[in-house]
Amino acid sequence: MTDAPSASRPAPKQENLLLNLACNIAVPALILSKLSSEERLGPVGALLLGLAFPFAYGVYDLVVRRKWNLFSIVGVLSVALTGGLGLMKADGIWFAVKEAAVPAMFAVAVIATLPTRKPLVRALILNESVFDVAKLETAVAERGTRAEFDGLLRSSTWILAGSFTLSAVLNFVLARVILKSPTGTPEFTAELGRMTWLSWPVIVLPSMAIMVFILWRLFGGIKRLTGLGIEELSHKKPTRQ
Repeated sequence: MTDAPSASRPAPKQENLLLNLACNIAVPALILSKLSSEERLGPVGALLLGLAFPFAYGVYDLVVRRKWNLFSIVGVLSVALTGGLGLMKADGIWFAVKEAAVPAMFAVAVIATLPTRKPLVRALILNESVFDVAKLETAVAERGTRAEFDGLLRSSTWILAGSFTLSAVLNFVLARVILKSPTGTPEFTAELGRMTWLSWPVIVLPSMAIMVFILWRLFGGIKRLTGLGIEELSHKKPTRQ
C-alpha cells in the first residue's frame, strides 16, 4: 500500500542561477558583441539570436515553475535596447544611458515596493522557491519580533538599492570611457565586447560583494530573531524511498 500524498504543497522546482545568468545576460551580450558584424550574422541576425535566449528561458521557466522570470524580462528588454540602438546607429551616450538604466530601474523598483505587502527584496533574496517563507513568518509571529524583522528587511532594502545605484553609475562611466568609435563600425563592436567583459571585474564583483554582505547581515538577523538557520529555512529536497 502506497503512502498517501503529503497534504503540504510541494516546494517549487529550484532554479539554476548560473543557467539563469548565462541565458539572460552573458550569452546575449556575447552574441551582440561578437556576431553583429556583416561578415557574421549581421546586426539584425545577432539581435534576433540574442533575443532568443532570454525569451526561450523565460518561457521555459514560466512553464516549469509557473512564474514570470524577472531576469528574462530584463534580458529581453536589455538585448532589444542594445540591438535597437545599434540598428539606429545611435551615439555612444545612449548606450551608456541604457547600461545605467537597467540597474537604476531595479533600484527604483526596490525602493518603490518597500511599503507594499510584497517588497521586491523578498523576491530577490527571500525567494519562495528556495526558502520556506511561511515557516519564517510563523517563527516571527511566535517570537513577537515582527517590528525588528520588518526593520531588518527595510535596512536590507536600502542597502540593495544602493548596490543597484552603484552599478548604474559604474555602468555609465565604463560605457563612456570605452565606447569611443562611431556606432556600427568594427571598432565599436570590439569596444562593446570589451565593455561587456570588463563589466565583470569592474561592476559585477563589487555588486556581488555587497550582495554577500546583505545576505550575511540578513540571515544573521533572521537567526537572531527566529532561531532558524539557513538550513532550517531552505526547502528540503524529497528523499527517494
